[in-house]
Amino acid sequence: MPPFVKQLLLRLLALPVTLLIITAALYGVIMLAPAEERAQLYIPPRTPPLTQEESQQLMDRLVAEHGLDDPYPVQYARWLSDLLRGDWGWSPTFKADVLTLLKKRLPVTAELTFYAVLVILPTALLGGVLSGWRAAGRFDRGYRLTTFVATSIPPFILGLFLLSIFYVGLGWFPPGRTGIYELSLSTSDFRAITGFLTFDGLLNGRLDVVADALRRLVLPVFTLSLLYWATVGRVTRVAMIEEQTKDYLLTARAKGLRERRLEWRHAFPNAAGPALTAMILSAAGLVTGVYIVESVFDFNGLSELITKGFFVAPDAPLVMGFAVFSVLLVLPIILLFDLLRVALDPRLREDGLEL
Repeated sequence: MPPFVKQLLLRLLALPVTLLIITAALYGVIMLAPAEERAQLYIPPRTPPLTQEESQQLMDRLVAEHGLDDPYPVQYARWLSDLLRGDWGWSPTFKADVLTLLKKRLPVTAELTFYAVLVILPTALLGGVLSGWRAAGRFDRGYRLTTFVATSIPPFILGLFLLSIFYVGLGWFPPGRTGIYELSLSTSDFRAITGFLTFDGLLNGRLDVVADALRRLVLPVFTLSLLYWATVGRVTRVAMIEEQTKDYLLTARAKGLRERRLEWRHAFPNAAGPALTAMILSAAGLVTGVYIVESVFDFNGLSELITKGFFVAPDAPLVMGFAVFSVLLVLPIILLFDLLRVALDPRLREDGLEL
């Protein structure tokens, strides 16, 4: 079996095992609270409030109905079975099914994450390669200064700063996802096929919608991308500097190969491995960062659910569903970078080494 296919199969088999371990840990955290405290999450606000005796009777009934005093394996198996059947619970905060809420908001978050990754990978790899191959040069000094500044600014501060300049001051890039198109898109024959507003605009022949959506994505994508662009770029730069000292490059240079060929055909594939590893390690942070950026730029994605479900009112089904959904968003990103690493690194591709 080819090494690449073998690695793909191993990664696909590892996904459900990883999900099982993470969900078991998440549910274990919930189980740390006593059964009576967890039962309180199912009690809606009442006017007038219940007496102490009525409240205790209601709590005992909820504990019995939901099996909150059952052993952990029993409760976890019941909860996981409900998840697999599509029953993620009911959100009292939004008065809707949790899975329906998450699926409705996912395209907003996924589109923002997609364009951020699309920006990060090529620009970080290109900048890191050019800087590392020309270490100590003028471009390298400027690149190092830029990446240092980029890693020093928190994303929410950067987002507010960009809004104050490019929206409040210049009026170029407004916040929000749809703006003036919100009403027309919901009342016209505009079909939501993929959930990505840029893609759906193309599929519906609405180039005005595409242009407006891209304009509104500029600031949030830049804000989300900057930190991870700098991180991946710095790792790529260091890897390129290390590659220049390897014997195979010295031999190839002695044979008279051109510098550009040495840079991109020989050094770059080996340097891309550490860069993609850095991106894999940053995947969870990227998903967490997208929630912050959504809040700053008024993108009504998954972040609004967790803000209201956790901070406004305790909504255990929504919080747990959000946690599982976040894991489901991170795992495909990690798988993508794993496979890219195997495809670019000849040592992994040819020898079938473990990632």
